Amino acid sequence: MQHFYIDREILPNEQIELTGEDHNHIKNVLRMKRGEKVVINDIKGISHICALAGFGEGCSCFDEEESFRCKTELPADIVLFQGVPKKDKMDLIIEKAVELGVSRVVPVLTKRVIVKIEDDKKEAKKLERWRAISKSAAMQSGRGIIPTVDRVMTFKQALDEAGKLEKTIIPYEESEKLGITMKGSREIVKNLKGAGSIGIFIGPEGGFETAEVEEAIRTGAMPVSLGKRILRTETAGLTALSIIMFSIEED
Repeated sequence: MQHFYIDREILPNEQIELTGEDHNHIKNVLRMKRGEKVVINDIKGISHICALAGFGEGCSCFDEEESFRCKTELPADIVLFQGVPKKDKMDLIIEKAVELGVSRVVPVLTKRVIVKIEDDKKEAKKLERWRAISKSAAMQSGRGIIPTVDRVMTFKQALDEAGKLEKTIIPYEESEKLGITMKGSREIVKNLKGAGSIGIFIGPEGGFETAEVEEAIRTGAMPVSLGKRILRTETAGLTALSIIMFSIEED
């Protein structure tokens, strides 16, 4: 069934109206008929099976028939703090991160970020595209929520946000210099299970500067190794997310 989202709580037996792009997609793309069903996910993470009751003025009307807590969400909120990469790599990162279960993506300006944020108008347009990608990926993968994509933050702002989370890791290609082994990294990831919120810091092309890693560690981030190979920025975050997803996913 097709998945849609609404930014409020849905009450039992309520009639729900979907408007805008959702209405256009239902009526003109899917060409749904009365009685056909979709899943509508609300802000509480509850999935509702709803039947199309008909079309109103600029809206598709659905009757709620059954509800259940969404089973596709991970047991922890995972926040990806991603150093802003060049070109359209962020599009891919957001799409695949959403598929893997991330709940929030935070673009971060680190010292080695090459991309320049020229003005608010261009940033807003880019953010709108990123959020549309998040929504599309959430619908495709049957997510119970549309993961948030934040405005671009400085590294310090990102560290402050990470401080609100229970645990944070920072994959670092020179982790051996810090005495971090693969065995130690596995133990750190294993101990993430049970945390309600987890942050992951990923550097841009060129990685993090040593001073940034040291600052992250001082604020509580745990450095880990993702192996002996140097991974591209668009690979590193997805690798870390995959490992964490596999480690904390409930049966």
